[in-house]
Amino acid sequence: MKIMRAANHAANKVALKATVPKGKPQKAELRYIAWSDVDVEALNPLLGRHFMVGQNIMLSRVLLKKGCVVPEHSHHNEQISYVVEGAVKFGIDGKEIIVREGEVLLIPPNMPHSAEAFEDSVSLDIFDPPRADWINRTDAYLR
Repeated sequence: MKIMRAANHAANKVALKATVPKGKPQKAELRYIAWSDVDVEALNPLLGRHFMVGQNIMLSRVLLKKGCVVPEHSHHNEQISYVVEGAVKFGIDGKEIIVREGEVLLIPPNMPHSAEAFEDSVSLDIFDPPRADWINRTDAYLR
């Protein structure tokens, strides 16, 4: 699991182009991007991510090392988390739910939740609408 600090990488500019439209909404555009062309943003020693943003939806690939804890938080975005590798324990609505490789969790908007990686894990997270705090890098609770 290679984690790099995001830089002025051409793929990042392509991946994040027009993600927060100003003024008149821009015309939707078709984009084809490989994850390997999008730098991983190292949020802390155990957590990295990269993401792609469309007009109404965001797909992120979250890399969690064993023991990584994402503190409890909530957001107005609906979230679907699909664990591609590993196992992640979510604390949500007073319950602990372990989501393993190949399993999916749907988190409704505004529902407080936390996560802990039981082992090195990769999760694909889909958000609607896109997470403005991630795009603007104002997500201090992860850093």
